Amino acid sequence: MAELLIDPGIIEAHNRQEAGGLAQDYEALSRSLARRGIDCEALLHKVSALEIAVPSWGVGTGGTRFARFPGPGEPADIFDKLEDCAVIQQLGRATPRVSLHFPWDEVADMATVSARGQELGLGFDAVNSNTFQDQPGQALSYKFGSLSHADAEVRAQAIAHNIDCIRKGAVLGARALTIWLADGSNFAGQSHLARAFERYVESVSAIEAALPDESWRLLLEYKNFEPAFYATVVQDWGSCLLAAQAVGHRARCLVDLGHHAPSTNIELIVARLISAGKLGGFHLNDSRFGDDDLDAGSVDPFRLFLVFNELVDAEQRQAWDEAPALMLDQSHNLTDPIESLMLSADAARRAHAQALLVDRAQLAELQARNDAAMAAETLRRAFRTDVTPLLAEARRRAGGAIEPVGAYRLSGYRKRVAARRPLSTGSGGGIV
Repeated sequence: MAELLIDPGIIEAHNRQEAGGLAQDYEALSRSLARRGIDCEALLHKVSALEIAVPSWGVGTGGTRFARFPGPGEPADIFDKLEDCAVIQQLGRATPRVSLHFPWDEVADMATVSARGQELGLGFDAVNSNTFQDQPGQALSYKFGSLSHADAEVRAQAIAHNIDCIRKGAVLGARALTIWLADGSNFAGQSHLARAFERYVESVSAIEAALPDESWRLLLEYKNFEPAFYATVVQDWGSCLLAAQAVGHRARCLVDLGHHAPSTNIELIVARLISAGKLGGFHLNDSRFGDDDLDAGSVDPFRLFLVFNELVDAEQRQAWDEAPALMLDQSHNLTDPIESLMLSADAARRAHAQALLVDRAQLAELQARNDAAMAAETLRRAFRTDVTPLLAEARRRAGGAIEPVGAYRLSGYRKRVAARRPLSTGSGGGIV
């Protein structure tokens, strides 16, 4: 049985206080959905099956270029991070796996990390490589690129790091490697645009060849800008798709919701990648201007719903060979990261539940008649449905908290870990 870091008695007492109101709200929702021909229990089962991974780095306080303001009880190492992730899972019951990042989560014996995860009831999701920072003792610098660098020795070093990440992931039981590339240029003429992309594809092909077996996936991430402000090597979904197609069937595209220009139609990109058979996964977050990494659904919950609408549609059409992986990727600059991650996981399940409420037969008929107003209203009706009681009931039945943030604050977990973890200090800048 998994080690529980929050006293189950606290959750039970908290749930008793909320149970009466939840029962009434769930019954009301069930009656409302029944009038629309929807079985609330069947919907709850589908929503409960949706799992979202949490990033190990997400349980720490983020920062901007100007400052970082850490909170109490910051995790000092991967074992602290796993404990925080276990609390998120215990209360929210939607995040049973953790995604690790190397070398940030480096330890001498990765088997100890795997064992601790098992003790806490956690599994491991995709591992993430880092060739966007120079590490102490690193032989060659990534200042001018890594997997697309003009120097073959630098590329070889970056390839070796990614292969080492695969080996670590295999120890953890992971089945995917995510590669985000910071490579690019800040000046016209600084690099050969075509050759830089060709070198990237060549490097990624060498990494793909090192994947242990056919069950593994190579998730290629793209970003429209930053830190290369003139030309980014993998700047959009089209470039990412070209690379994934060139590398092979185990290479897929990863969509980070924050890695697009404002007003980009991300759900259209999702639909295109599904059609191409190359949608591998998501990093869920929200943004206002660029890669803000705000809490998922905190700025534009309708966009999150529209993304899940495409996923539900594709699943019902059996349009893929495997469902894309879901992970939160956020920077918590002002909030308690544990609270933000629980709320974001809830936002993802909310968007999924609302997408499941779309009357697809009616929508298809309206689309065939070119009834723009009522087709749009069919989506909006699903989005306007308050599925809060459904999500809370799913948590309650799984042993979680009806109101996770309330139960978390009542538990005093943050205060307890702050008493034993070393105090983290702020900085004058730098993004985490």
